[in-house]
Amino acid sequence: MQALYAQLLVGLINGSFYALLSLGLAVIFGMLNIINFAHGALYMMGAFCAYFLLNLGGLGYWWALLIAPIAVGIFGMILERTLLQWLAGLDHLYGLLLTFGIALIVQGVFQNYFGSSGLPYAIPDYPKIAGFNGLQGGMNLGFMFLPVYRGWVVVFSLVVCLATWFLIERTRLGAYLRAATENPTLVRAFGINVPRMITLTYGLGVGLAALAGVLSAPINQVRPLMGADLIIVVFAVVVIGGMGSIMGSIITGFALGVVEGLTKYFYPEASNTVVFVLMVLVLLVKPTGLTGRAA
Repeated sequence: MQALYAQLLVGLINGSFYALLSLGLAVIFGMLNIINFAHGALYMMGAFCAYFLLNLGGLGYWWALLIAPIAVGIFGMILERTLLQWLAGLDHLYGLLLTFGIALIVQGVFQNYFGSSGLPYAIPDYPKIAGFNGLQGGMNLGFMFLPVYRGWVVVFSLVVCLATWFLIERTRLGAYLRAATENPTLVRAFGINVPRMITLTYGLGVGLAALAGVLSAPINQVRPLMGADLIIVVFAVVVIGGMGSIMGSIITGFALGVVEGLTKYFYPEASNTVVFVLMVLVLLVKPTGLTGRAA
């Protein structure tokens, strides 16, 4: 049973990364109609940003959690203003090819300077305050040993995902964003700067990817191809949940992480393909995804 619980924990952690990454993809596609294949490379940049802040700037994990998503988000906004904005109104294929090219360039640059092997990122030891040692160590739950940091990743990812959903679906700013994508001419007539909102939305989606990279850095080694290994699975998650569906991406991300963890326990040989098998089955029954709507 301890092995089963351990795999469930691993599944929840992977599901946290799937949910954050697929949420960013869903925001970008749902709001901007762009299939952002550079998402994995931007996730990798978030992890490297945390690594640079620690080893070059002496800034710890908490600063990286704040600065890295903002820095990579700004980089994403520059990409949108200089390249992606020219694809507005064109077929999805052009955006996919452009972002795929951007991903290859970013990964190639990092691979050229840092190689293919991973770089370790360790959370610095913090002095104990009232018995609390930050994110170090773990807790004995009786039925399993829970590392504190891994529990923190799951809880924090869930909070960020729900906060993003609330921002887009339940606030006036989110209503402006949705209106700007559906009828930009009308929204512009009310004095709202639509291009700026589009750029900020892309930066938000990219920032979510970078945030996932920072959370992943202490668990997985920081390496240039860490995003390439994950992005295909994340696209499958988005397709299953429904392209552009915010809540669908969150639920599907966590659920498929758990399914993947259970598969590793009961039938390890299928753990790398179970997500794609589920994607095929869902598309056969509901081509728009579990929560997607027909155009």
